[in-house]
Amino acid sequence: MPDPVPHLLDVSALGYRYRGAAHAALIDINLRIEGGGFHALLGPNGAGKTTLFSLITGLSALQQGGVSIAGADIERQRLTALSRMGVVFQQPTLDLDLTVEQNLRYFAALNGLGAKQARRRIAEELARFDLTPRRRERIRQLNGGHRRRVEIARALLHEPRLLLFDEATVGLDVPTRQQIVDHVHRLADEKNIAVLWTTHLIDEVYPGDAVSLLDRGRVVAQGTCRQLLQERKAADLKQLFAQLAARDYVAREVAL
Repeated sequence: MPDPVPHLLDVSALGYRYRGAAHAALIDINLRIEGGGFHALLGPNGAGKTTLFSLITGLSALQQGGVSIAGADIERQRLTALSRMGVVFQQPTLDLDLTVEQNLRYFAALNGLGAKQARRRIAEELARFDLTPRRRERIRQLNGGHRRRVEIARALLHEPRLLLFDEATVGLDVPTRQQIVDHVHRLADEKNIAVLWTTHLIDEVYPGDAVSLLDRGRVVAQGTCRQLLQERKAADLKQLFAQLAARDYVAREVAL
């Protein structure tokens, strides 16, 4: 029999504790993404989302459990694993003094794209994000929304199978945030890319999205948003999270 197709993301029994911390940041996390689509990792600030993101992307060393990207172990096959994902971090990582096109060219070179392939891919992604007229503008001239579009375009240049976002809309105004969320949902559908979107903003999760609810370092529920609401007889995600996770979540963190 042929070997089974590996999950695009496989997080198994992951645990993590910061040095000197009284409690673990992550406890027995299991998370699997098999194919394309939008997968939301939802939880309040301090739930462990960024720690999990750091472990998945290899920024922090594993302590317990394992992470693989399309079958490549993040520690033993780091370069292969990283080549199969695109990442958009919460903090901007563009060079402000380079133009949009220069930033993309630099990233393409880092990922081993030849000159001809890089030109083609850059042109495609600039067009996708309506950035072609801005290709020669320096990043510092762009507003926050356009900078975020450049970062997403950059993450797509090497055509990854998995796209990771860590609180990617923090600091953006509501209309810009909604445009980006809508665009990434369409991207997941049209290109059959698997998206893992970490957020504490419940309006960024759509009814058909797969959801993992994270609170105090534990996954407290998994399923599609619609299924979880039906199972728990919750009116909306705000109520669902109040039931399953932090009881004071509604008062202290939720954003609509």
